[in-house]
Amino acid sequence: MKNLTLGSLFKPIGRLFARYHMTLFIVFIVAGLGAAVMFLNDILTTVTTTSDGYTSPIEAGSIDQATLERIQELHTSSETVPAVTLPQGRTNPFGE
Repeated sequence: MKNLTLGSLFKPIGRLFARYHMTLFIVFIVAGLGAAVMFLNDILTTVTTTSDGYTSPIEAGSIDQATLERIQELHTSSETVPAVTLPQGRTNPFGE
C-alpha cells in the first residue's frame, strides 16, 4: 500500500499552479471584471419603486412665484432665437 501524505496530495496541484499561474491569473481577473460590469449594469438598470417607504420632502406642485416667473420667461423650442451679433473687427479674447 502507498504511503499517502499531505505533501504528496498537493504536489500535483502545486505543479498545475506553477505551470499555469499566469493563465489562471488572467482568467480570474477577466472573470472579476466581467462580474463587476454585470453587477454595475444590474444596479443601473434596476427600476426603483416608491413602495420602499421613501417619501420625498418636496410637495408636488409647490413652487414659489419667483421661480414660476423665471420658468415662464424661458423660450420654447418652437420659437425662433434671435441671431447673435458679434462685435466688429478683431477682438482680443484674453483682454477684458
